[in-house]
Formats: sequence, C-alpha cells, structure tokens
Amino acid sequence: MGNARNIAFWVVLFLLVLALFNLFSGGNSTMQSREAPYSDFVSAVEDQNVTSATIDGEQVRYRTQDGTDFVTIKPEDAEVTNLLVDNNVPVRAESQEQSGFQSFLISLLPFLLLIGVWIYFMNRMQGGGRGGAMGFGKSKAKLLTEKHGRVTFDDVAGIDEAKEELEEIVEFLRNPQKFSRLGGKIPKGALLVGPPGTGKTLLARAIAGEAGVPFFTISGSDFVEMFVGVGASRVRDMFEQAKKNAPCIVFIDEIDAVGRNRGSGYGGGNDEREQTLNQLLVEMDGFEANEGVIIVAATNRRDVLDPALLRPGRFDRQVTVPNPDVKGREKILGVHARKTPLGPDVDLRIIARGTPGFSGADLANLVNEAALMAARVGRRFVTMIDFEDAKDKVMMGAERRSMVLTPEQKEKTAYHEAGHAIVGLSLPQCDPVYKATIIPRGGALGMVVSLPEIDRLNWHKSECEEKLAMTMAGKAAEIIKYGEENVSNGPAGDIQQASALARAMVLQWGMSEKVGNIDYREAAEGYSGQTAGLSVSAHTKEMIESEVKRFISDAYDTAFRILNEKKDEWERLAQGLLEYETLTGDEIKRVIRGEPPHSDDGDTGSSSDEPKPSVVSIPKTKPKSKPAGDLEPEPSA
Repeated sequence: MGNARNIAFWVVLFLLVLALFNLFSGGNSTMQSREAPYSDFVSAVEDQNVTSATIDGEQVRYRTQDGTDFVTIKPEDAEVTNLLVDNNVPVRAESQEQSGFQSFLISLLPFLLLIGVWIYFMNRMQGGGRGGAMGFGKSKAKLLTEKHGRVTFDDVAGIDEAKEELEEIVEFLRNPQKFSRLGGKIPKGALLVGPPGTGKTLLARAIAGEAGVPFFTISGSDFVEMFVGVGASRVRDMFEQAKKNAPCIVFIDEIDAVGRNRGSGYGGGNDEREQTLNQLLVEMDGFEANEGVIIVAATNRRDVLDPALLRPGRFDRQVTVPNPDVKGREKILGVHARKTPLGPDVDLRIIARGTPGFSGADLANLVNEAALMAARVGRRFVTMIDFEDAKDKVMMGAERRSMVLTPEQKEKTAYHEAGHAIVGLSLPQCDPVYKATIIPRGGALGMVVSLPEIDRLNWHKSECEEKLAMTMAGKAAEIIKYGEENVSNGPAGDIQQASALARAMVLQWGMSEKVGNIDYREAAEGYSGQTAGLSVSAHTKEMIESEVKRFISDAYDTAFRILNEKKDEWERLAQGLLEYETLTGDEIKRVIRGEPPHSDDGDTGSSSDEPKPSVVSIPKTKPKSKPAGDLEPEPSA
C-alpha cells in the first residue's frame, strides 16, 4: 500500500512537471515576439516589409525586413492566408493537435495539483505506519542501537547484587541451554526499584550493550494519550514488534506512569490508564505466550504499582537498586573519573567516605563540578581542593558573597550557627560537625553541616533526641544573646526540620510511650500522600500533638542548658566565625580552645571522613522558603 502511494505521487509529480514544461516551452516564441495591431500587420504585408509568417490558430507571427519578430491576433473573418500569398510572403502553418494537448494539460493542471497535494499529505500523515498523525495507535518504542557510546556492565559500579541479577538474564539470552536443561525458564520480567539517581536506566543500557539482542526502550508516559484505547493499542503494537524480533528485551522506564493501582483514580473501569494497564497485564502473561520477550521496567514508586503487575509470571524478579555504600561510591567515582585527569593528591576513597547517602547521579555531578572548578582556575588536572569545594557546593549550595549583609545580621547569624555547633559537639551521639559558615549559600544565610562517621542505616531514640537538641540550638542561642523579644525568623527552617523529625518519632517509629507502637501515617495522610488530617479521635490527636511538642520542648531545654554552661566557648566560636567566616571541624575545636584555627604545620583541619550532611541553617528573609540542604532523616525499615 505504501509503495503504491509513492508510485502514484511520483507519477502525478511527473505530469505536473511535464505540463509546466509544455506551458512555458510553447509560450517561448510568444514571449520573445512583440505584439502588434492587426492593421500594422496588414500594412507591413502590403508594403512588402514581411519576410516570413507563421499561422498558429488565431495567432500570426511574422518577421519584418529588419529582423524584428511580431505577433498579432487575426479577426475571425480575415483572409490572412490569401493576403500573405498574394504578396509573396512565405507562409507556415502550425499543427493544432499539439496546442490542443497543451490546452488539455493546462486545464488539467489544477486537478493534478490538488491530487498531488492530497497524496503528499496522506503519505505524511501515515508516516510509514508510525509516528504520523494517523499512526497515533502505534507503539513509540525505539530500537536502541549504541554503535557509539555503548554502555556495558563494566560501566556500572556500586550495585553489585543488582548487576548480578541482570547479568544472569543476559546469560540466559546468550546461552539458554545452560538453564533449560535443568528445567529453568527465562524470566518474563525484571522490575528495577530504587531511589532516583541510583542507576536504574544505566543498568538497562548496560543490558542492551551486553545482551547482543534487539533492545526496545519506551517511557511509561508514552502509552497514554487523550484518545480512548490508544494506550492499549500501543501496548499491543509494542509486543507485536517485540515478537517479530524475539529474543529481545523491552525496557519501560517510569512504569508507575501507567502501572498504578487500579481503582484508585476517578475514572473507574473506563479510565484510559487502567485500560492500558489491563492490556499490559494480558500481553505479559495471558493466553498467548510471549517466548523470548523479556520486559525490564524501572520505577522509584513501587508502593503505587498494581499487585497484578508485581506477581511472578509478569515481573518474576524485583531487583532493588539502592544508594551505594562506601565501597560502591569509591567504584562509582572511579568510573566517572576515567576521563578526568586527577592530581596526585586525589584519593577517591576519602571522597567516598565523605559522601555517604550520595546516589550515582550525585557522584557523577560531584566529579563534573570538580572538573569545572579546576578548569575555571586554569588547572591542568583536578585536585583534592576542587573535590572539597565541589562537595561543599553540592551539599550546601553555591556561595553568595555578593549578598549585602549588615554587621548586625552577620553577628546574629554567627551566634545562631555557633549555637548549633557547640550543642552538636557537646552531645556524644550527634554527628560530628564537618563545617560551619556564615557565608550565604543557596537559600540560607549560614549553616552548620554535620556528617556521620559511617553510613547511617537507622536512628535510635537517643540519637533523635540529641539531633533535635542540636536543631533547636539556633533559636536558643538567639534568645540567650538577644532576648525573647528580639528573636528573628531565622529559626523557621530549624523548627520545620525539628517538627518533621518529632512527628516521625511519634507517628511512625513508636518512640513515644504515650502514643505507643502504632503507625499513624495512613491516618495522617490520604492515599495520594496529601495531608488530610488525622482520622483518629480528638483525644488521640491531642495526645500526638502533645508528644510532638514535648520532644521539641525537651530538646530546646537541653540546648538552652548546654549553651548557658558553655557560654565562653560559644562566644569564642561566634567571634571566630565573624573573623574567618568559614571553619571546618578541627578548626572549630581549636577556636573553642582559644587557639588560632590553623595549626603551625599547615593543617587546615578539614575532615573528609563524612557522609551526606545533616544541615542546620538559617533561611532567607522569607520564612516560608525551605533552607538549602535542609534534610529530614529517613532511616531504613
């Protein structure tokens, strides 16, 4: 059908060109001749001034003695031939058949033009069966061919267990007899689950690079359109393509866009997304077997997926892709630093220990920022200082040295941040203080960054209480220094962070004896995750709020007591921040002891053995804005 349309299009185009050629070629002689009245023609003939003449229907073309060509239109009753013959003028007559054919083509030209335009647009709309306006029911899956920039499992690091699971699928495609002789069947699907940036899509690209089989990739949002039934049609077409190219792999990125739990929306059974999901369920494991077609999907929202999609036979394997540990981070940094010239002082192990909680995407961004900083100052390779500066920029935001602050604002910021640091250093279970600064970064006027010594996998009640005390130390410092009436909106971010942690302790983690070991998250949130108010009794709600307030009040009292006990150290640190603006962990300890921040041996006091920060900060002038780097801890279950 497509070939017939193409042939018809070229035939019509040829006829159009032929008609235009005949039109202009036939009119060339006319265009080159000068028009003359018929009376002048008669006078020229009678005066013996015409050397030759050509009769072409109503037109008479003649040439005079001086070689000039003229053309005239003869009247219907004029005897032009007799006039020319009587005056001995050579006469030639043009055949009228060609003119008639030419006239026919000219009359046919508008119709040919319309037909040509119609064929052209129909061909464009069909788009060869895909991608055109008439092909919206076809699959948008793309066949991935990576001749350049091919990714393999060697480019994936830090997630060894997930990689092993998928390497087995690749081995199954390469050598199915190895497994089938023992009765093993190839998995029908693998679901990659993990936080954003952990490398799920990179793993899929590595499968494509290693498998050596056709690899189709599509996003979950590419299925659903505004037209009813389009999503289901695209699912059918995608599996038809896959069957033709079996064995092959189909990768569906962000499958939660189409695989959400049915019945949770407002459209009911006729909802377009649910119809698409139903078709996907049938195609993955229905009456017709899809031998050799493996579905690999990725999502960071496994909790919203339909249970029918997760059962064995559809997604036989659910591969967790977590944030990497310290060894994984070191390997990932090594992968991303392959094309970056590193200085002799760069130790990726130290950088990995200083970035717990970073995902693979965070580490790639860290290496890129370090390279940009080195290039900005004209270095030939990236040094450890560049990595430290890049880490500060990623964790705390870019410095805003151009921001104008009054001496009073800088002083209040210094005492606020010094309060955080003193309480954090005084409580043994608080994460070590990595850096304190009063230079505005991101949306904060200043901040104190605490970094755990090892990867933190869970939180204990005593640790949470001490973290709350460090968080509330900023407000306690302002009240001690300036009084109740002069407290600013600076602690707004601290209060928000402390409230989130205290509510998690009471509502989720069972750390309140009064509330007990009950998870009130579903009561506090709607199914969609939007706060809907506690669906509990008024007494229980009052008890929960009372416990949240008690945790925060106790933490504030602890911070207030520590700052009063260590007022001299707090004053020295605040003055040190006003003088030096930024102090690292060891420098803070020396300033508290009354020593200069830099030791005689040139040690800057920077500590690199730290993970992702817990940041306590002052927000900008707008109290509603969330401070940059303000993180809420989320321990693993």
